[in-house]
Amino acid sequence: MIKFYYNLAPNPTKVALCLEEMSLPYELVPVDTRKGEQHAAAFLAVNPNAKVPAIVDGDATVFDSNAILLYLAEKTGQFLPGASAGKSALAARGEMLSWLMFVASGIGPYSGQAVHFRNFAPEPKDYAVNRYTFEARRHWDILDAKLGKSRFMLGDAYSIVDMAVWGWSRLVPFVLGPEALPQMPNLKRHLEEISARPAAQKALALKEKHSFKAEMDDAARLAMFPHLAKKVA
Repeated sequence: MIKFYYNLAPNPTKVALCLEEMSLPYELVPVDTRKGEQHAAAFLAVNPNAKVPAIVDGDATVFDSNAILLYLAEKTGQFLPGASAGKSALAARGEMLSWLMFVASGIGPYSGQAVHFRNFAPEPKDYAVNRYTFEARRHWDILDAKLGKSRFMLGDAYSIVDMAVWGWSRLVPFVLGPEALPQMPNLKRHLEEISARPAAQKALALKEKHSFKAEMDDAARLAMFPHLAKKVA
């Protein structure tokens, strides 16, 4: 059975969606990052980068959420694009990898930094808030335009790229403010369609399985943002 190291953040949630969509049995292993459990030696042996999610599947250990999505899709043969009219299987895979990496290298990092500087960083922070909010919105607008051309990210077929997008799109109001999602109607439609899927409901229900620390006190800040304890020369 797959061991799934998780919390309720966007990246573990998209892996939960994937596991549920594929009907794969898994064992939950909560990692409370506000308590610093990601820095424990036992977890660092799974992911030396000290972040969730991660999975252990027999002799395979996989970390980084989009790597996990791709691993599970290739393991099961599900939710991957194939050849279609006018597009070879190789071309379809190239498109899938491009958008999957776009989420990994753009949507996640810029959205995460926008949240950090808007909500948690000390002053002065105007420059950082402006930069990361601008870049996060720019990336989300690209996805909204893409979804204006097709039902799903790769056309008419639901794929792991849609799961990767959904993990973060639920948090757009927190990332960019409450007015942002209505301004991106294609993304909003995509979010609502995936959120209505039974697998998404099961993924979101994981919040009932374990109680994670909610307080962002000084101990949590040091666990989440260890640079606060040490200035790099």
